[in-house]
Amino acid sequence: MLYSDIPSHAEIRRLAEVEGRTCVSIYTPTEDDIHEPGKSRIEFTNQVKAALDEVTDSKERATLEKAFGDLIDDEAFWRYQARTLVVLATPDRLRRYRLPNRLGSSAIVSDRFYIKPLLRTVTFPQTAFVLALAEGSVRLIEVTADQAPATVHVPGLPTDAASHAGVESLGRTAPGRIHGRVQGDEGRKLRVHEYVRAVDHELRSVLTGRDIPLILAAAEPTASLFRSVNNYHKLLDEGIPGNPEEMSDEQIAQATRKVLDGFYAQQLADTRSKFDDLRSKGRAQVEITDVARSATFGRIDTLLVDIEGIVPGTVDPETGTVSLTELDGNHAYGVVDEIARRALLTGAKVLAVRSGDVPEDVPAAAILRFAE
Repeated sequence: MLYSDIPSHAEIRRLAEVEGRTCVSIYTPTEDDIHEPGKSRIEFTNQVKAALDEVTDSKERATLEKAFGDLIDDEAFWRYQARTLVVLATPDRLRRYRLPNRLGSSAIVSDRFYIKPLLRTVTFPQTAFVLALAEGSVRLIEVTADQAPATVHVPGLPTDAASHAGVESLGRTAPGRIHGRVQGDEGRKLRVHEYVRAVDHELRSVLTGRDIPLILAAAEPTASLFRSVNNYHKLLDEGIPGNPEEMSDEQIAQATRKVLDGFYAQQLADTRSKFDDLRSKGRAQVEITDVARSATFGRIDTLLVDIEGIVPGTVDPETGTVSLTELDGNHAYGVVDEIARRALLTGAKVLAVRSGDVPEDVPAAAILRFAE
């Protein structure tokens, strides 16, 4: 099982705001070979030493050394890892994230954090809630990239349609109910409708304020009835058909990952299509110098960046002018990363994708809020 601590969009934006001080960013692969236990811990220790050698202020170095040392010595923490460990530290605070994504190794000291790889984890997060809904039962399941699915406790959630209606089975009507004279299929549908409305109401205690996709696993007509009353904004159009009572949580999790793959593929295709449509109207850019200026002045609506793209250089904080430099040993933080950071801070949607998914295979492409 993987133990993941994935930052939210809001957390990444707060990380992007950190600027003008000593910032240490360390990315360490943590999938140890069974024959080399502890390898990632050793690599992390070496990365820390190399990074601290670049910190010139002795007081800051001593503070950082203690914070990193405490983490290195934490036996319980190293026992539970995912695929990549990310540690971002200033002399005031150390943040750590265990990610299910496979990210490259790097250790960077700069005046801001190296956050572009983190964006990959929130661009297409393989996390969702699944509502397994049937007349005879209901459960909310949390599905993540690689961990076992887990049932989420929802206070007040009805157990089944019949008990919610106060009858032994949906074939009977409780005495004194306002719908007491409604019989047959119409009566059954009415009680299921009341049941799914109650389910939707109770789910709010768990889902309100979240931005995680919800996938419905249900057979008809229950599925359509729930969709007609649903109030959660991230319920996906595609669901998992069939009776969820006949599927294990693991089978539901496997089906969920396929639904998410299709959902994100369609999102990316829609963004590419929008880019192509708006480029002829002066609202899309691929030249790195143009994209940098647009990011600086808050013109970007949606930014696609190549997670592996390297453009060594700097971006002027006032004008957005790009100054390129030669590729060297500390090239991981550069122009594309600064463009992504500025776009985040001006409210743009930033998608960290593979190189083949960026229009024209450039390091960064932007959809603008308005034509220049």
